Amino acid sequence: MSSLKYKRILLKLSGESLMGKKGFGIDHNVLDFFSTEVKKVHDIGVQVGIVIGGGNIYRGLSASDQGIDRVTGDQMGMLATMINSLALQNAIEHKGVYSRLMSAIHMEQIAEPYIRRRAIRHLEKGRVVIFGAGTGHPYFSTDTAASLRAVEVEADVIIKGTRVDGVFDSDPEKNSNALKYDNISYLDILKKNLRIMDLTAVSLCQENDLPMVVFNMDIPDNLLKLVNGENVGTIIKK
Repeated sequence: MSSLKYKRILLKLSGESLMGKKGFGIDHNVLDFFSTEVKKVHDIGVQVGIVIGGGNIYRGLSASDQGIDRVTGDQMGMLATMINSLALQNAIEHKGVYSRLMSAIHMEQIAEPYIRRRAIRHLEKGRVVIFGAGTGHPYFSTDTAASLRAVEVEADVIIKGTRVDGVFDSDPEKNSNALKYDNISYLDILKKNLRIMDLTAVSLCQENDLPMVVFNMDIPDNLLKLVNGENVGTIIKK
């Protein structure tokens, strides 16, 4: 434990990542893979919090295109994150790892209400804590929710799992000559408009001096290497 670079992490996953090769919904193989990677770091003593989006089921930002007002759309998106959170919790517990699902909106039959001190206590007891329903308010993304929860539970780092190897100067899936950054500041993220997270999330991390690592979650053992201090992904800090 003493040799770990990061001892308490907040892992941010996109809802879209759960689709795998499907065009919609949840791919069981992806759930199994993610839960295995989480177990690897949990087993060496890392305290793990997770925020997962809901874009594989519903995205509030697209609500207006369907004639739904933004607030209602965002509330529907919060419920989508809870569906994903329940699925991920189930997969993690099938690996023999104790977990807790905490919700920013009241739904006591399926999740605990989010209480900061209780969340920290769960982490201290070695339980993986999944934070669902975003911030509980419309107009705030799950990226912002991840930044907020990471700051609140005093995480050492916020780790954003993607399907590329870090932060690039352009989309590496569209430009084979895209340049990868090993280190970059939050200020440069904003100046270069790299769209790693939304403005509110980036500002929150910057103001609270919370480092972020963007890495490829789809590569086995990448998360394990990252918490052990190996050079994986891109580090973003002041």
